[in-house]
Amino acid sequence: MAGHSHWAQIKRKKAVQDAKRGQLFTKLIREIMVAVKTGGSGDPEINPRLRNAIQVAKAAHMPKENIERAIKKALGLEEGIQYEEVIFEGYGPGGVAILINAITDNRRRTVSELRHIFSKFGGSLAEPGAVSWIFEQKGLIVVSKKDEDKVLEIAIEEGAEDTKEYESEIEVITDPAQFEKVKNALESADIEIISAKITMVPKSIVPVKDESIASNLLKLMEALDDLEDVQQIYANFDIPETIMENLSR
Repeated sequence: MAGHSHWAQIKRKKAVQDAKRGQLFTKLIREIMVAVKTGGSGDPEINPRLRNAIQVAKAAHMPKENIERAIKKALGLEEGIQYEEVIFEGYGPGGVAILINAITDNRRRTVSELRHIFSKFGGSLAEPGAVSWIFEQKGLIVVSKKDEDKVLEIAIEEGAEDTKEYESEIEVITDPAQFEKVKNALESADIEIISAKITMVPKSIVPVKDESIASNLLKLMEALDDLEDVQQIYANFDIPETIMENLSR
């Protein structure tokens, strides 16, 4: 999934820019608040989703007081906007399946914004259940390739389901229940972890070999990611490296 991997790299670089203008912090605060509500606790020791949200927030250099304030608001100890988590499904150019996790205080507004963006770039929103069956929840740990042999050895020993190798990175895919165990083992071995999260992985891939379709697809993904209500976007495309190189010129 070279093209898909390239999109992941674009997102990581973009996250740095988002952090500078505050958009990433807004999304992270919403995730923390929803994690508290869905997990039923403001204690990260007994709330795995909150623990992960706090780790991501700290990695983005969010101040401790911002994290604590978000938890208090979610617990009702401070006044704040109430959010709900909503899953949206759609099709991108070329029939690519797209699954969107959003956290919003106004579902009608979010639907309107998503429909406009999908339409603009040759896609469409779909009914619930249309594409969600294509994705399954997995742990995804992206590490530097410089310790390749050690990474693969630990992945096998700790029960990872699969590994995918790219030019400078290795993706380690786990069952969600084994995610923390594998991640901790890699950290204990001083492996450089680029990102680690519970995510949705596609069961099947759609090759996108037309450059104009690929261009619109990437524009769609970026426009969706720019929406404040959108937390995560999952898609099942594969764009060949040659086309990715042409589009990045």
